[in-house]
Amino acid sequence: MRVVVGRIGRAHGIKGELTVDVRTDEPERRFAPGTALVAGDRIVVVAAARNHSGRLLLRLEGVADRTAAEALHGRVLEVDIDPADEPDEDDAYYDHQLVGLRVHDHHGVDVGIVTEVLHLPEQDLLSVDLDDGARGVLVPFVTALVPEVDLAAGHVALADVPGLLDPDAQAVATPDAGDGT
Repeated sequence: MRVVVGRIGRAHGIKGELTVDVRTDEPERRFAPGTALVAGDRIVVVAAARNHSGRLLLRLEGVADRTAAEALHGRVLEVDIDPADEPDEDDAYYDHQLVGLRVHDHHGVDVGIVTEVLHLPEQDLLSVDLDDGARGVLVPFVTALVPEVDLAAGHVALADVPGLLDPDAQAVATPDAGDGT
């Protein structure tokens, strides 16, 4: 089974280093030298990793110059894991743990099912198919909007946010959003 651990950003310098948008709570483990990662249609091996100005920089075996690094721009990095593995942190989840969970509204009413976890540069989103037959909705996977994930009970609970489950809503209000003044 594979999990997303990052997305390759821009090349850094002329020696093939890459910036990485980290998508894991375990970067020391996932980007350790010698780690094999899946980058689209190819396997890459981490040669070195370092932090620079708040960003993770990777050097990959076989990527020796800026041109080779630029060819990898935008690729999602995944790692193979044992399906029985669980993240080290209490509030971290693998995609396969979330897909299939029932979705409860703020009253505890079952309203749908998580069908996918999307990893976007800004944040992760839960794709939810609603039981009422409406189109699916995307819910930002942040504690303010998804305050409870109960794997044992098989559900996630959503916050009381107007428009959160409305597929036609143009904008989703957040609990701490102001009026813009």
